[in-house]
Amino acid sequence: MTTVRLDARPLDFQRLHAIGQSGARCLLTADGMARVRAGRQAFERAIASGQTIYGANTGVGAMKDRDWTADDIEQFNTGLVHAHHFGTGAPFPLPTVRQAIAIRINTALSGHSGCSPELVQAFSALLDKDVVPVVRRTGSIGCADIGLMGQVGSVLTGVGEVYYQGLRRRTADVFAEVGISPIRLKPRDALASLSVNGVAYAASAEAIREAAKVLRLLMSSALMSSATLGAARTPWRSAMTVGCDTQSEIGRWLTETSADWLWSDASHVQDPLSLRMLPQIFGVAIAEIQRIGQVILKATGRSDDNPVIVGDEVLTSGGSLPLEVAIAMQAGQLVLAHVARNAFNRCSILVNGKRRDLPVNLVPGGAVATGFGPALKLAGDLYMRVLSMTSALSPQSLVVADGIEDEAAFLPLIVERFERQVEALKRMAALEVLFAAQGNDILRAPLTGLAQILQDTARKHSDFYRSDRPLSSEVEALEDDLCAVTSAELVRTAPLTDFDTFFFL
Repeated sequence: MTTVRLDARPLDFQRLHAIGQSGARCLLTADGMARVRAGRQAFERAIASGQTIYGANTGVGAMKDRDWTADDIEQFNTGLVHAHHFGTGAPFPLPTVRQAIAIRINTALSGHSGCSPELVQAFSALLDKDVVPVVRRTGSIGCADIGLMGQVGSVLTGVGEVYYQGLRRRTADVFAEVGISPIRLKPRDALASLSVNGVAYAASAEAIREAAKVLRLLMSSALMSSATLGAARTPWRSAMTVGCDTQSEIGRWLTETSADWLWSDASHVQDPLSLRMLPQIFGVAIAEIQRIGQVILKATGRSDDNPVIVGDEVLTSGGSLPLEVAIAMQAGQLVLAHVARNAFNRCSILVNGKRRDLPVNLVPGGAVATGFGPALKLAGDLYMRVLSMTSALSPQSLVVADGIEDEAAFLPLIVERFERQVEALKRMAALEVLFAAQGNDILRAPLTGLAQILQDTARKHSDFYRSDRPLSSEVEALEDDLCAVTSAELVRTAPLTDFDTFFFL
């Protein structure tokens, strides 16, 4: 079993992936736990001195000015997490929830949270026993995931639902079976269990890694289409010299990966921009998606609690606003729209025919068929779906809690829209491969390397198109295979080393 050390330093994608797949044991370092104890001692001294501390001996939100007596505290703490178990809808995938718990543990190990060591150990017990809370994904405006992490915090007290050994069950039943005791939350623990962005950060990390995978798939399908269409490779070579760093890298990747491919240059002076500018489009996309990944990873090692412990002081904080990650993910949405437009343009050129004497709609000579013209509209629909999700959400105004909570980042919703963009791009990649495979068979083009891998995958699920037939199931099956198996083979065959290693592809 893999061991992942949690020590308050930012996690990386390899460790997050290991945690998410239930194949890793999380080790809480001694130094980290020492910081937790030191932070807790500072908090307890402040409470003992009579200091009023938000969410510890006061209410929260619109009830921030309500003071609780010592007799009220335990009931308040338990009630606070239960009151924030209000998420609805489909649950997050189990890997995302496991990662969210690990991120909460990791940021707590900085010592800035002020929570009790028992709270950290309670979170850790969920990972150790592979008991995963059911976290319904609708319920956060992105200023701490209170409605999402509240579902995790409630599980710690023995209520709610969990997944265990593949089944969705009552928490109390599973706790009794695996030997976990419900926690009695101490002052500060309730807010520390729910007023953080662990779920949104974990979901962001999963989404950006999926985007990295689909970018690598689309780079391969773009190269396949370029060969089918007889694109000139000279613009890629020029990018190696005059492009920015990542554009130069992509120009080199395109040129070297296709060095042994034989195709006729069908260009007349210049190609359409969607072929000529592949280094620019993918160069920017690769650089930006990796930058966004770096922003997300930094957040996994930074306390977003309120209040925070700094030395011997308990300070209020605005760190629960995940604006840096929200803005980064929104930039990623714009990047994905550019990639989608580029993919749609290539699909259009393929289906429209004419280059290299390809027939219109890729209908082979002598066939009585409409061909792929109708399916091109699916590519257009998918492109518009990606484009429609690029409007910025984070600056939108939303005021709650009697006016004192008047900032939000809407990160969970931003991530959800980003995920939809990625899913649309996966299907666009399948369509492009399907169209290019038809063109290759019509041309009887010699294939090698990535093109041969993609051609073989296409023909596993979709025969050469000679007469009209339903394509829906074929496109879906091809997409599943490309994303589940073939994309990993493509990465191994033509690596982009720094990018692939960073995202643990």
